[in-house]
Amino acid sequence: MARIKTEMVGKEFGPFIRDYNFRDLELFALGCGAGIDGKEGLEYLNEGDPRSPKLKVLPMFGAMLIVDQEITRTIDYGYNYAGSLHWGFDIRFEQPITKMSDRLETRVVLQGLFDRGEGRGLLAQHVGRTYDSDGNLLFTNESWDCLIYDGGWGGPKAPKDLVEMPERPADIEVTERIPENQALIYRLSGDWHPQHIDWEYAKENGQPRPILHAISYAGMVMRHAIAQYFPGEPDRITRFKTRITSPVLPGQVLKTQLWQVGSGELRFRLVDEDAKTTGAKPHLNWGIIEFK
Repeated sequence: MARIKTEMVGKEFGPFIRDYNFRDLELFALGCGAGIDGKEGLEYLNEGDPRSPKLKVLPMFGAMLIVDQEITRTIDYGYNYAGSLHWGFDIRFEQPITKMSDRLETRVVLQGLFDRGEGRGLLAQHVGRTYDSDGNLLFTNESWDCLIYDGGWGGPKAPKDLVEMPERPADIEVTERIPENQALIYRLSGDWHPQHIDWEYAKENGQPRPILHAISYAGMVMRHAIAQYFPGEPDRITRFKTRITSPVLPGQVLKTQLWQVGSGELRFRLVDEDAKTTGAKPHLNWGIIEFK
């Protein structure tokens, strides 16, 4: 195992630049399953007049910016890239994206490195802040990675993060099948890790096939929550937090479970459609959505 560079903790990296236009926003939404039936989610896909485009922006776009390939390769604290998995994130939407094209700047602090123990991996905590070209803060994203081959280096334990989940049945459940090519679409937004496309690579790392990006299926959950609680108003979301608890394979049928726990606050979980029968672990758990 390579030496873990703990001296990098506390340092800021960037700015990482991302130019986008309305086509990038549409591509990202497609990578989160929008338009799966040709009509659901068209508010994220139909720009109207491409000379003067107008779209609703799926806010999960902001979470993608901190797991961009350039960022994950730049902030290299000595980990084994083959074992890199997204562990969880907590993104706060300070302001919505309203421009159909712009240049964004993301600055990322490596906030902490934590040791889960030999065979259990390393947890890395990043905090990213994304600004538009006018200097407005759009998103603050606390993102966690698990480096499954890098545990046991003697670092501190990770802080506990407890989220209370309702014990009653979900208020709303939404079922959706993940198309086999969804990871191939999503990766075009900037996450080029071979675990999402290379079948031999997936086999070498214990997967039957390439897995789907966690931001992609989190974006699916966000679409479901917006459609059920404030349809057509994605700008109302102010926070999305989740733990990524098991991988998703394209072709799986998934169920978003939503609970309203207060005014402007939901809890959620993403499970297999037949999870009650199989006992399979959730894919996303301990989820919080806040909205105004």
